[in-house]
Parts: sequence; structure tokens; C-alpha cells
Amino acid sequence: MHLLLIEDNPDLAGNLSDFLEAHRHTVDIVHNGLSGLRFALEKVYDVIVLDLMLPGMDGLEVCARLRSAGRNTPILMLTARDTLANKLEGFGSGADDYLVKPFAMPELEARLTALARRGHGEAARSLLMVGDLRFDPESLRLERAGQRIELAPIPLRILDLLMRRSPGVVRREEIEREIWADDPPDSDALRAHIHALRSAIDRGSDTPLLHTLRGIGYQLAAPDER
Repeated sequence: MHLLLIEDNPDLAGNLSDFLEAHRHTVDIVHNGLSGLRFALEKVYDVIVLDLMLPGMDGLEVCARLRSAGRNTPILMLTARDTLANKLEGFGSGADDYLVKPFAMPELEARLTALARRGHGEAARSLLMVGDLRFDPESLRLERAGQRIELAPIPLRILDLLMRRSPGVVRREEIEREIWADDPPDSDALRAHIHALRSAIDRGSDTPLLHTLRGIGYQLAAPDER
């Protein structure tokens, strides 16, 4: 499995990584919520192991932001809080499983394996389609009319958001917030990425799918859905 571990305790993170890598898993480690959110949005993981108490942005907010961005990667939340209310709060933010510290390493691995298996089963049903445009969020394979399309990471993330919301209109402020969180670049950055996305998916086609609503935002939709 390819795992993302978001844990601010370096000793625990090191122990978890050593155990999981000894069992032939690949682990990326980050130590704060903002970096964890960025990694989770930019890469594909089988499961995310997410600590609840994190600097910068706590685990509940990281989880909620991932779900609002359409990321369905399974999330196992780690915490020392063991009350029913704490667990319900974690599940309410979008977590798939909840493990209370301290825990046994073999139990953690067993839970991760179960989550990855479940996630792979759901991924088979998660193909996004708008007109003749097809996108697999797990493999990141993008095709239009059967032709493979390659996109840079940020246009690909914008596409993912627009396809999940299709045929709805997504405001530019929401796109900027989902892509860059609380640190958006200058106003021309989004326009440049949209141009790259439009050039990639609509070039050579008589049926444009990406539409600009001036002063509002963007819409990805087939002609009969507008």
C-alpha cells in the first residue's frame, strides 16, 4: 500500500513508518495539517492515516476539506480521545475508521488493509464522465473520445473538481480555495490554469465542454446539460 501519514509526533511517526515499511508498504510522512492536506490533494494514496491534533490545521478540518474537494481516499483517524462524542465527530468530518492511542501495530495494519481493499472496490465505480470526457480519479487517467490526455497537477485537480460538480457552476473563489487553501496566488494564476485545461480537453473538438461564466466561475458540461 502507498500510505500518507499525517502525524506531528516524530517518535510515533518514525515507529509507524518503520513498522509499515518493514511490511512492504510505502509511507509518506508530514507533520502538520496544511502540508498533509496538500500532499493528499496532489498525490494518490491507498489510505491516509490522520492524527486528530495537528499544528496549523487539525485532523477534523483536514478530513472535511478533503471530502469537500471530492477526495474519497479512505481515512483512518488516530487520536487519544476515546469518548463516543469524539468518535462521532471524527466520522462526521468524513473519516472511515477511528483508532485510539495507544494501539497495537498489527491492528493498525489490519485496519489499513481492510480500508484499502474497500477503497479499491469503490474506486472501480468512481469513474467520472462528462460527455465523451472520462476521468479515473484513482489512476488519474484522462481521455476524451478515447484519446489519452496529459495534464499538469493543478489543471488536473481543477478538472476533478469541475467534473464532480458537473453540470453545476463552480465559483472561481471556491476553486482557488480548494486548490490553494488560504494562500491563493495572484489573480492571473487561475486563469492560466483554466486556459491550459481548456486547451487540453477542448482542442480539436467541435463540442466544447469547459465554459466560462464571466465574473462568476466555470462550468464543465455537455451541450445538452447546460
